[in-house]
Amino acid sequence: MDDLFDKNLEDTLKKEAPLADRIRPEDFDYFFGQEELVGENSPLRRAIQNDNLTSLIFWGPPGSGKTTLARIIAHKTKAHFVKFSAVAAGINDVRKAIEKARERLKFKKQRTILFIDEIHRFNKAQQDAFLPYVEDGTVILIGATTENPSFEVISPLLSRSAVYILKPLSREALKSILLQALKDKEKGLGNLGIRIEEKALERLINFADGDARVGLNGLEFVVNHLKAENKKTIKADEVSAILKEHALRYDKKGEEHYNVISAFIKSMRDSDPNGALYWLARMIESGEDPRFIARRMVIFASEDISNADPRAIQVATAIAHAVEYVGLPEAQINLAHGVTYLATAPKSNASYAALLEAKEDAKKGAFGVPLHLRNAVTNLMKKIGYGKGYQYAHDVPGKKPVQTHFPKEIGEKKYYHPEK
Repeated sequence: MDDLFDKNLEDTLKKEAPLADRIRPEDFDYFFGQEELVGENSPLRRAIQNDNLTSLIFWGPPGSGKTTLARIIAHKTKAHFVKFSAVAAGINDVRKAIEKARERLKFKKQRTILFIDEIHRFNKAQQDAFLPYVEDGTVILIGATTENPSFEVISPLLSRSAVYILKPLSREALKSILLQALKDKEKGLGNLGIRIEEKALERLINFADGDARVGLNGLEFVVNHLKAENKKTIKADEVSAILKEHALRYDKKGEEHYNVISAFIKSMRDSDPNGALYWLARMIESGEDPRFIARRMVIFASEDISNADPRAIQVATAIAHAVEYVGLPEAQINLAHGVTYLATAPKSNASYAALLEAKEDAKKGAFGVPLHLRNAVTNLMKKIGYGKGYQYAHDVPGKKPVQTHFPKEIGEKKYYHPEK
């Protein structure tokens, strides 16, 4: 009964889903791109057609076809398909799915493909939790990641999976995908009778930049705009104008990535916890790696707070550890905890400023260490003056000996000004 309700819900969601989700093919006939991976005589395609699959890891950029390929595999092998996003799902959700998979295998003899999108966002403990069920065949795991699986997927899981690399989609593949979406009357936009000029299609392809999801979302946005104006032809100038109004994209490797992290750091530096929380939320919602955020917070604790509150570095490193240990989605609570602490802590950049000054002097040359600061570990060293005149701090009143700690070429310096 649950499966029947699940199927009805799935059918309803398909009809209401964005174009990029509706148009996903269930067969290789309309899967454009990645020919090296799933061409007719490729090893992966033969394994799918022969229903001879092991667990898989798909590594590639967004919109390259990882999820679509996983769905095709499930359709071709008649396996039950369960999709999770590691950003939103907890390990309890996965365990429930595994229990259902066990029942499905036992009573229906049907295997389950457990598809974990952004598997790199599951921490090591979370990945360990479903390893036994991959080993015993309860589920076939297909993990999708935009990050190098060598660093992001645990070794035992990686050794039990075949890794396939997907590339950004070619212009030809994107063109085929967009035209198919315009033509498809069942799942696409075919019933609208929309035609597109060649230059307009080129601009949509440029906008997609190798990402089918971005291209299809852009196409749908443009078509919806034209429908409101009762137009039937997509023109190049209209594509450019309409897509400027499209929702802001957050590219982990592009300029907006650096703009957002800059706003986040500066909000904390200005002691504004509310602004910092907003930019934190922007990054989380956009799929930023929480470990990147945590690393920036650890740096901030020393760069902008330092000895004004020595506990700040302890809090920041504890948050970074929590992010690694807990993983998303719960780790966003840890991040918010850290952000509000760091934003409201007293600020000082004295240590960082001192380091920058010292580095300028260090670049002037590799001047010798003063003899009194050197260790005389042999008799020869003693004879030539190593350690001569050195004052042992614990033998000096106040434990502050009066002796230089700089090469004579540099002279006495004062870098650290704690009042900053």
